[in-house]
Amino acid sequence: MRWAALVGTALLLVTGCDGHPGVAAPPSGTGFDYQLGGAYRPADEVGIVVRDRSAAPDPDRYPVCYVNAFQTQPGEHAVPEELLLHDATGARVEDPDWPGEFLVDVSTAAKRTAVVGVVGRWIDACAADGYDAVEPDNLDSWTRSDGALDEDDAAATARLLIARAHADGLAIAQKNAVELAGRHLGFDFAVTEDCAAFAECDTYAAAYDVVLDVEYGGCAEVPDHVTAVHRDLELTTPGSPGHAFEACAG
Repeated sequence: MRWAALVGTALLLVTGCDGHPGVAAPPSGTGFDYQLGGAYRPADEVGIVVRDRSAAPDPDRYPVCYVNAFQTQPGEHAVPEELLLHDATGARVEDPDWPGEFLVDVSTAAKRTAVVGVVGRWIDACAADGYDAVEPDNLDSWTRSDGALDEDDAAATARLLIARAHADGLAIAQKNAVELAGRHLGFDFAVTEDCAAFAECDTYAAAYDVVLDVEYGGCAEVPDHVTAVHRDLELTTPGSPGHAFEACAG
């Protein structure tokens, strides 16, 4: 992978309890940027860049590929209708905070396998494009399912995604879902949102050697091996109204 080739012997391999031997985890203590709203040149001190799967990876920094694994992207129809979660009336279950994002149905083993068949192709493409890691979002979607899904459904799906990522040579992040941090499912690091605001950073830090945290309300105190940045909620590019990026002190 391109970043691995650039850093050569400086590459850190996963060695923690959740790590997969031979998979390159993000380096600890390195600044990062969360660029889901559009790719741009990051600050010089940034060594890790997260971008959407539709964007090219940053060739000069450790690249993490974002995939919306447990919900749909607004206006996107990549997940077949039969794999979306429906309520008792037959309506799609929508994320109440993000209009146009519909929950994926991972309630049975057969559906989980089918979902991973779709999402797995995105993960394969991340690897082919030169990413070193993948961040599957909305792991915690069961909390927005009105009881149709549960924590075990999410964990079982996560294990399948982890296996797919590792088979592609990618590290894989636990995204939010603090309830799962202590289950040691096989994730290699964590990406969190507002873990300081929700007093969750210590739980992630106890489970992972590398935790990348995005704080939307401003920088806050985080544990030593949690790397935090302040970003605007829309994750806009520099020059856009409301754009915010600040590397938070450790």
